[in-house]
Amino acid sequence: MAAIGAIDMALWDIKGKALNTPVYNLLGGKSRTGVLVYGHANGVDIPATCDEVSRYIDMGYRAVRAQTGIPGLPSTYGVAKDKLFYEPAEKGLPPENVWSTEKYLLHAPKLFEALRAKFGNDIHLLHDVHHRLTPIEAARLGKSLEPYHLFWLEDAVTAELQEGFRIIRQHTTTPLAVGEVFNTVWDAHLLITEQLIDYLRMTVVHSGGLTPLKKIAALAEVYHVLTGCHGATDLSPVSMAAALHFDISINNFGIQEYMRHTADTDAVFPHGYSFNEGFLHPGDGPGFGVDYDEKLAEKFPYERAYLPVNRKLDGTMFNW
Repeated sequence: MAAIGAIDMALWDIKGKALNTPVYNLLGGKSRTGVLVYGHANGVDIPATCDEVSRYIDMGYRAVRAQTGIPGLPSTYGVAKDKLFYEPAEKGLPPENVWSTEKYLLHAPKLFEALRAKFGNDIHLLHDVHHRLTPIEAARLGKSLEPYHLFWLEDAVTAELQEGFRIIRQHTTTPLAVGEVFNTVWDAHLLITEQLIDYLRMTVVHSGGLTPLKKIAALAEVYHVLTGCHGATDLSPVSMAAALHFDISINNFGIQEYMRHTADTDAVFPHGYSFNEGFLHPGDGPGFGVDYDEKLAEKFPYERAYLPVNRKLDGTMFNW
């Protein structure tokens, strides 16, 4: 589907350039003036995460995903050394993380209690579980987080288990988001039609391109499901630009993940989109407004990197 998506995106870009107009005009024009985005704040403990959230607020963000280390665990998913350019994949052999569901369930609400106490209610706060809970555990977490009114709780359980979200929905009003691993509408059909989620996180490229994702968004809109496209750094500025043209054109847009690329990546992919006061703007250039410097790209040969391996305290392999 990613290969099909690349071709579909290229055709939309070519069409926009041929007509000398941004792709969002081919999608019906703008539905809003900017695309609300969220950044990624993480720290080894709660005070460090609070400091990172403060830094994002100072940069103009209105929404921040917050992750923190857990006492008693040597490493935690979502907590990286390089804060602004967070990237979970590491060079060399796969790093190992250690996991305890019970420690996590007891600690995570303390983070958001601290964040609300420090920053009040105006900033949108998000959190990623990364598929590590069972439905009833996720229901418990969602319920414990209700006083802190999260924008969303992401990937609460294994995404492919659509029925599992029924249990979560029965026990909590915390908004739910999922879908970055989905490739077709059938991966989310039950979630949408039974209103088991609030935000669908499918990406333009992984879902086969703008053409099918527009249809999926139209189905989701009927059931009051908003979009929240995945935007990790393994998706290039081309994919980010495509998402922004999609985001700004549809009616049921919710929020866009924004993991900033490094300066080197931005130089290889010159682009017209820009960040201002918590919003990304796709720019007014033709097509997606992104170019590619092939000669410069040759200076950055491929380097193998791996996502972490995750184990429970007793050594059991677990969802990373």
